[in-house]
Amino acid sequence: MASALTVFAGALAVVCLSGCANLGYYWQSVTGHVKVMNAARPVQDWLGDSATPTTMRERLELSQRIRAFASKQLALPDNPSYTRFADLQRRSVVYNVVAAPALSLQLKTWCFAVVGCVSYRGYYDEAEAKALGESLKGEGWEVSVYGVPAYSTLGYLNWAGGDPLLNTFITYPEGELARIIFHELAHQVLYVKDDTMFNESFATAVERLGGQRWLEQRGSDAARAEYAAFDARRKQFRALTLRTRERLARVYKDNSVLAGIKPAQAATESIANTDAQQQAKDAVMRQLREEYAQLKASWSGFAGYDAWIERANNASLGALAAYDELVPAFEALFEREGRDFAKFYDAVQRMVPLPKDQRRQKLMETPRG
Repeated sequence: MASALTVFAGALAVVCLSGCANLGYYWQSVTGHVKVMNAARPVQDWLGDSATPTTMRERLELSQRIRAFASKQLALPDNPSYTRFADLQRRSVVYNVVAAPALSLQLKTWCFAVVGCVSYRGYYDEAEAKALGESLKGEGWEVSVYGVPAYSTLGYLNWAGGDPLLNTFITYPEGELARIIFHELAHQVLYVKDDTMFNESFATAVERLGGQRWLEQRGSDAARAEYAAFDARRKQFRALTLRTRERLARVYKDNSVLAGIKPAQAATESIANTDAQQQAKDAVMRQLREEYAQLKASWSGFAGYDAWIERANNASLGALAAYDELVPAFEALFEREGRDFAKFYDAVQRMVPLPKDQRRQKLMETPRG
């Protein structure tokens, strides 16, 4: 395994390509990732360690079967990623901050040279993420701070061991474990600067399609049943949040020009019917919570989305859109390419050179069944 110094140098090289205007933020990014890398050991070492609990041993063995399946059956990269494991002794590897204006779903962006502009800012220290969130709230933004179980280094650090498996997701149900590994590996297949929605929707499509194939070909009856129940609730939840975004989009229609500027600045602009829009927004959010309560009543006590609903705002709804909005179009493209993953990736790659709007238009032109 690469030494801490070697990994640090590699991470620093990646980060400094993004410019060094905010050294404090880059420092926490580099040192945080170095700690993750240094905590990781090869899966085979964990399996050979008599102190490794049986349940963990079984999860690690499953992860390696999923990892092999990803490359052999889904045409995902065959490299060191997800062949090592780290127990970080915390529930999330990083904490993301997203923000949106009071009357818009368009997320604030932060820009870096390597990855381009992204609609989130990640921290390894939850307190730092919350501090940024409070600062943004002080400027008038609606903010969401949430834990993330995994992230991708986009293949830049495969030479140093790649992205490790983490305790933050290794105990997920089989279908969900497969999906998260497929999702993160998909980012190594394709990443487009300045287009978070395209990137995340693509990876989400790969995880869904790959997860289905894994369960069909390798999953046990119990794993398929568990996944079916969980995924049914997820689809209902995402349909609910999609309806909510569509309702809010209609309310915010006149304020699209304000997205991306500070709310304090927006307040000085001449906006028609702002009070009426706020009242309409409040009504939509009440409707979201009422419909969720009705939905939850059919879930036999499952309460996994309660905290999200309680804190729902423009920022959290906008973040969901990045992962969901283009997925149906990507899935239609997959069908058009004969359900062949390699051909599907090639078709998506051909869209990458296009300007953002043309790329989106090209994707949406795919006929849907």
